[in-house]
Amino acid sequence: MLRVFACVLGRDITLAMRRRTDVLTTLFFFIIVVSLFPLGVGSERELLRELGPGVVWVAALLASMLALERLFAADYDDGTLEQMLLTGQPLSLLVLAKVIAHWLLTGLPLVIIAPLVAMQYHLPETAIWVMMISLAVGTPILSLLGAIGAALTLGLRGGGILLSLLILPLYIPVLVYGSGAVSVSMIEVADTQPYFYLLGAFLLIALLFAPLASAAALRISTE
Repeated sequence: MLRVFACVLGRDITLAMRRRTDVLTTLFFFIIVVSLFPLGVGSERELLRELGPGVVWVAALLASMLALERLFAADYDDGTLEQMLLTGQPLSLLVLAKVIAHWLLTGLPLVIIAPLVAMQYHLPETAIWVMMISLAVGTPILSLLGAIGAALTLGLRGGGILLSLLILPLYIPVLVYGSGAVSVSMIEVADTQPYFYLLGAFLLIALLFAPLASAAALRISTE
């Protein structure tokens, strides 16, 4: 099973590297959205510090959604998904490999670039580190939940709009606690641990149940 898992993971990353524009589009979208807000609201330091955590997290949420519609679409079109369904390996394991590949290509670059975009909002060093950690914990949850929506809308006309309607409500708790951890970190007497505990709990639940739900949705979509 581990060999099949590594094979699917490596295959998805290799295919994505052949279409670098898809990966760069997500990264550039994140940078552009985060950079436009300081131009629109002005250069007041306190206002930017207040808006910064929410803006960065909303931009990360929207950027992660850009590639979700293509998560299973290519495999569905060329018949690879049917072969995955016929293999003797658990489909949930193969789905998890694809989700991890999606996060490595779309979520991890956002975590790495976050300190640079956070400087536009005059965030202190502590808040920048908290932002990186919250994104590192929160963006995998976005990929796992998004996989469920991508599987449910697979093959549907106008699936991108329906996908957004399905998963955006599920993203709200991650958005609230992720941005809340960064905002609280700028208050000296506040503690960010409860936010990370909740994000960690969300990640654990998503790791346990999202691949199973996505696998069941893929079977329904391919019937």
